[in-house]
Amino acid sequence: METIRYFNRHTQQQETEQVYGESFLRWTYANPLGKLSLHALVKRHGFSKWYGKRMSNRESAKRVQPFIEHYGMNPADFLDSPISYKSFNEFFYRKLKPEARPISSTPIVFPADGRHLGFPDISKIDSFFVKGQTFDLPALLGDPALAAKYANGSLVLSRLCPVDYHRFHFPAAGIPSETHTIPGPLFSVSPIALAKKLSYLWTNKRTLTQLQTEDFGTILLLEIGATCVGSIHQTYTPKQPVEKGAEKGYFAFGGSSTITIFEPGKVTLAKDLLENSSKQIELYARIGTPMAE
Repeated sequence: METIRYFNRHTQQQETEQVYGESFLRWTYANPLGKLSLHALVKRHGFSKWYGKRMSNRESAKRVQPFIEHYGMNPADFLDSPISYKSFNEFFYRKLKPEARPISSTPIVFPADGRHLGFPDISKIDSFFVKGQTFDLPALLGDPALAAKYANGSLVLSRLCPVDYHRFHFPAAGIPSETHTIPGPLFSVSPIALAKKLSYLWTNKRTLTQLQTEDFGTILLLEIGATCVGSIHQTYTPKQPVEKGAEKGYFAFGGSSTITIFEPGKVTLAKDLLENSSKQIELYARIGTPMAE
């Protein structure tokens, strides 16, 4: 697979992704021996739990400053000083200063920092990532009746890399339901992996929350687990009103994804999101910036 390119909304330039653990990912998902290890070990919860523990011990804090320097991160955005983190995992799910991620006045905003793809009609996603593979919404939601309601709705896939801010937020104001967990393995959701098998999105462990809104119907919010994601933590209070941009939860160590699904005809996705997605290019945008209207 070629290098991963995306369009950065904030710099207005196409950029090349620095893939954390790239050689391991390519070996695991493309090499025959790697594929054996993938199914025997890497996809299993025990592997991610073991790695998560490594990232939570005090020794792992030594990785923080080299990581910041290697990926050119800006500590001025962090709520806490880099030297205050007691482990790499604490740094990984760090909080940011509110002014680092202002919330747009647009009614619907991106729920996370990441590389996003937007689809105005879920039924037409077929073969977008992998030729010949269809997008299985009933499998993703674990509920055929719910899937039928959203079959022609809009979907935004937001991919978080290990270098990204790993807290996810509500894209609109509303009243959130309890979160339902759908069990599954923990494959990578990197484009390197999805290029081999799109179904990782709907077979991985994932969580589903329904956000009831005043103007946009009920929005479905999913968090997708992945290899080396220790866990998905929800920090909101179910059935209590939330503001647009309020924190919903966070991922422990590992790259992962969120998926936002809208009822048919309720929203129009942002123009630059649609333009880049139509070219099979992800749009990098930060949490709180416009996603739809």
